[in-house]
Amino acid sequence: MTDGWKRDRIGSALRGENPTVLRRLDAGFAVIGDTQFLPGYCVLLTDTPGVGRLTDLPRTRRLEFLADMDSLGEAVEKVCARRDSGFRRVNLEILGNTDPFLHAHVWPRYDWEPADVVGRPVWLYPVGNWATASLGPEHDSLRSELTVEIDRLRAASSTRRENS
Repeated sequence: MTDGWKRDRIGSALRGENPTVLRRLDAGFAVIGDTQFLPGYCVLLTDTPGVGRLTDLPRTRRLEFLADMDSLGEAVEKVCARRDSGFRRVNLEILGNTDPFLHAHVWPRYDWEPADVVGRPVWLYPVGNWATASLGPEHDSLRSELTVEIDRLRAASSTRRENS
């Protein structure tokens, strides 16, 4: 598969052609990030083409998107905490300064990060980090664990809703 899917991440996800998709959620797609210098980095993509901002969605869809962001954040937190004793926390961000479509970043943060960036936004990492830690086959087990955790959390949430 070529990288053509990157030109239309949402359309390619809807068509089943985006290889980074972990799972379809209620209002978007959980995808593993193209770069993995912070292992477990994920993105939530809207499933509505043409939506650029959270406020472009009707209120009910906004809340669904934010709930999906919460679920993806929890899955990343659980997986990264199991995989790395240096895991600290998850940062959740909706920025939209570069890509014109609604998406949320889910960044795991670690104690082993360099002192000059550990307490600062991920975007202050040197440019080289973004190109040298590309997603690849070495991340297959991470992808699998994230997908399993997303499914587990969604099943538990569904069971809680049914029992209430």
